[in-house]
Amino acid sequence: MRAPSDPGRAGPGAKRVKPRGRLDLESLRAEIEAGDIETVITALPDLYGRLVGKRIVGGFFLDEVADHGMHVCDYLMACDMEMDPTPGYAFTSWETGYGDLHALPDLATLRRADWLDRTAFVLCDAVAEDGGEPVPVAPRSILRAQLERAAAQGFTLKMGSELEFFLFRDGYGEARAKGYRQLETSQDYIEDYHLLSGTMAEPVIGAIRRHVDASAIPVEFSKGEWGPGQHEINLRYAPALEMADRHVIYKLAAKEIAHQQGGALTFMAKWDAQLAGNSLHVHVSLWDEQDRAAFPGEEPIAGTPVRASANFRGFLGGLLAHARELSWFFAPTVNAYKRFQPGTFAPTGIAWSWDNRTAGFRVVGHGSSLRIECRIPGADANPYLVYAALVAAGLDGIEKGLDPGPVFQGNVYEAVGLPQVPASLGEAIELLSESRFARRVFGADVVAHLLHFARTEHAAFGAAVTDWERQRYFERG
Repeated sequence: MRAPSDPGRAGPGAKRVKPRGRLDLESLRAEIEAGDIETVITALPDLYGRLVGKRIVGGFFLDEVADHGMHVCDYLMACDMEMDPTPGYAFTSWETGYGDLHALPDLATLRRADWLDRTAFVLCDAVAEDGGEPVPVAPRSILRAQLERAAAQGFTLKMGSELEFFLFRDGYGEARAKGYRQLETSQDYIEDYHLLSGTMAEPVIGAIRRHVDASAIPVEFSKGEWGPGQHEINLRYAPALEMADRHVIYKLAAKEIAHQQGGALTFMAKWDAQLAGNSLHVHVSLWDEQDRAAFPGEEPIAGTPVRASANFRGFLGGLLAHARELSWFFAPTVNAYKRFQPGTFAPTGIAWSWDNRTAGFRVVGHGSSLRIECRIPGADANPYLVYAALVAAGLDGIEKGLDPGPVFQGNVYEAVGLPQVPASLGEAIELLSESRFARRVFGADVVAHLLHFARTEHAAFGAAVTDWERQRYFERG
């Protein structure tokens, strides 16, 4: 719903400024010795994209963890939202005793957690105990593997996440006590671009902007969105892995800052059937080894002002070819599929178009800023998996010279004959289970792990009794 940012602005030779709040071991040591930092949060993303980990005393982090890592239970890569160990994974189980997983800090992610008192933050890679090889089913490992494929072909990827959320006057405890019903959003009307409404939410939204920006996650702006109490805070684009890291830390920080002020916010894809969904729009651009944009070229694209390269056409063709079979990566929950409704700015048809928000893939920009915006994911998606799917599909399109076909013009919601975004989690799981492409690019063991995770989530909902069922059947059924 916003005007696009420009992932091409930092072209070759552009000045790169170290983000505020970035730390290295030397500066961390100085701040710990001065008493300015006491705690280092060491975290890793789980399959949902949640950050899990430990709070470590600063001195112990410097003495032991920075070099040698830490240990967590390996069930973190094989449990559900309720943290229940889930049977049926080959990776770990009750039979293997749920042993340790070695989490090794990626010191390139070390930063100040400005929203917390005297705290630093670092993300970890999940690695094996013997030899330190990456754990293949860990989300950061899945994305790294695709970025390595890109590098082998001479490419790097830059991404930008645009995340929407709803802000509430109720705190998380109050929301739980209410059964998540009759919650008070921070505003009572659609506040898309409204400055007055933005001022009313500024105590929380402004705090998120300031603290996140001071935590080595550069912020561009905030704005009201297309729902009462709905907002979007946009972060600066970055290389793909760095952007995924910024994404998950930002989500955690936003929730914690709202909590600190007595409120709550949700990135749930569709928290209310009557209101807009929360989207994750991902901007993707391809670059070569000399940091030159690989999408622009000399070939005019009919129906657009774009002049593009064969790499652009192939990458876009790959996205269109594989979108349905990889849709679980974009929409991994039962709730995510409630968002795909006509006339809501969430896509239903899989098509590409020029600057058209009804399309699943929206092309914007020109020259070095030419990029593809994928509008399919919801804000509840795991960015490491979303990015990995986009990279894998795009690279396949380049390798095979897939053509995206002509640009779609008009209202995609009213189009006949287009492939459709799957209507349910069950359909998405079935498409992924049948995908030879997914097994080839991610590995059969990784896909089996993700499918078991997806089926466990689907089965949990299938066994649940919902408010809708009680209202429909309790008296009249």
